[in-house]
Amino acid sequence: MSNYRRAWIPGGTFFLTIVTHRRQPLFRDGARVEQLRRAIAKVKTETPFEIVAAVVLPDHLHFIWKLPSGDANFSRRVSRLKVLFTRSIVGVGASARADSESRRKHRESDVWQRRFWEHAIRNETELESCLNYIHYNPVKHGLVSCPHQWKYSSFHKWVKRGQYPIDWACTCQRQPSPNLNFKNIASYIKE
Repeated sequence: MSNYRRAWIPGGTFFLTIVTHRRQPLFRDGARVEQLRRAIAKVKTETPFEIVAAVVLPDHLHFIWKLPSGDANFSRRVSRLKVLFTRSIVGVGASARADSESRRKHRESDVWQRRFWEHAIRNETELESCLNYIHYNPVKHGLVSCPHQWKYSSFHKWVKRGQYPIDWACTCQRQPSPNLNFKNIASYIKE
């Protein structure tokens, strides 16, 4: 049996990756993204935390969450998010059935992968790399050619804060492709 151990850092900042079951493109339309937003809002009212950055792609999500001082339980929040979102879509193009004995035993539906990945962000350099990764991810997956074109991302929030120029990593104006390197965070980035 696997022994999964999560980082336990009260008040920590965490990079999270959550993937749909069998890479189903559940978030290919805005209605599902809105259901996800409502589920996240509900989780935040029950157990507050800050969403530092986020990107929603058709088959997976990346977040950077900052937890309150004294609180390290991101697992409970992820679990609750999965439950609330699943409940919101069951009967609307998704089922609550499990496709294996193991998934039935763990009372899992066919919406999410069982596990999720997390990494505790240790310093500003890691935070900057994770922010860049999240905001460039739609380009990496070929969904858009520039980060500003993807609407299911925190990129525009960071542009408004002055942390990114609107044309960051942009190729719209015949600019060369950016030379972004994510090797320093590759060991904990899961797609």
